[in-house]
Amino acid sequence: MTEIFATMGPSCSTEDVFLAMLREGLTGIRLNLSHTSIPESHDKIAAYRSACEKAGCPAEIMIDLHGPEQRIGWLKKRLTLAPGDPVILKSRRTGETLPVVTASPCFLDALCVGDEILIHDGMVRLRVTEQLPSLYARKGEVPLRAEEEALPAEDTEDRPGETLRRFLCETVNGGTVASMQSIKIVGKEVYGSVVTDADRENLDLAAENGITCVMQPFVRSAEDVRAVREALRERGLQCRIFAKIESLTGVEHLSDILREADVIVIARGDLGNAVPLWDLPGVQKRIARACRTAGRPFMVVTQMLDSMTARPVPTRAEVSDIFNAVLDGAACVMVTGETSVGRYPVEVVRYLTRTVRSAEAYMKE
Repeated sequence: MTEIFATMGPSCSTEDVFLAMLREGLTGIRLNLSHTSIPESHDKIAAYRSACEKAGCPAEIMIDLHGPEQRIGWLKKRLTLAPGDPVILKSRRTGETLPVVTASPCFLDALCVGDEILIHDGMVRLRVTEQLPSLYARKGEVPLRAEEEALPAEDTEDRPGETLRRFLCETVNGGTVASMQSIKIVGKEVYGSVVTDADRENLDLAAENGITCVMQPFVRSAEDVRAVREALRERGLQCRIFAKIESLTGVEHLSDILREADVIVIARGDLGNAVPLWDLPGVQKRIARACRTAGRPFMVVTQMLDSMTARPVPTRAEVSDIFNAVLDGAACVMVTGETSVGRYPVEVVRYLTRTVRSAEAYMKE
């Protein structure tokens, strides 16, 4: 049977809600470590495990690692941007009169005037209009986070010869920008470490928190999967690795990745930024076909029931999307923001499960 995964978050974090979701057919929960950590989520994990015990089902708990994906830094408050609004992009958030979005130094090193930047799966789009004069790191400025290659927080002295690159951007498509949202340069691939220090710290706590699966973001090669496998082996962990295909490089090396990963994830958010949206369904179909040929299970994710973030009933297109994913052979489907921050997490799981089971029944006719 097709596995049903949902994402843990403020909207689904209590034992009662988890129990209701399990009774609607949930088979596993995902914790996105790009926005939290295992210590910060200990009580939620314990609540889910307790709900599974009451429901009489195994506690399948997946952690989604930070990995090499580029994300913006921490913001004091959300930014609401309208088309035409100016934004400064740099690695430290202080010392500017205009709104500032922070990014890692390696991301800034790849930027050029004219580049377009996608934030939060392209919900916000910026265009780089000018490279501003670089500044030295000054005392008291706050960097991103230590694991994101910015200067460490305790490093408050000027460093002769070390500069902070700054870019002026214009908002093309407006929206809300929040801390730790994904950030991407159109047409360029910029990555950090495959396994970050934060990932290693979370993996150190995986066994005692009952983690059973690891989702690996932005897998580009078989070597990437082997790096995570080695990190698991060092800790004595026997977890399934769900390898997310989110870039053209990952698609190009899919045949090698298939031999190393336990499950392939067709992650349509960033994958939809890497190709024109009208080509995305074809890419999804080709990945699904390759997985079927190789006998490797795959998962389909991203915006499966996106309208239910704010509505109790999905669109016809959404249920058709889920139905067709199962017909294509998906072993797992997953929702993200629909349950983590949406208003109707239990209803989301109900529609997801019933659509999946309807597709399974259809295939038996």
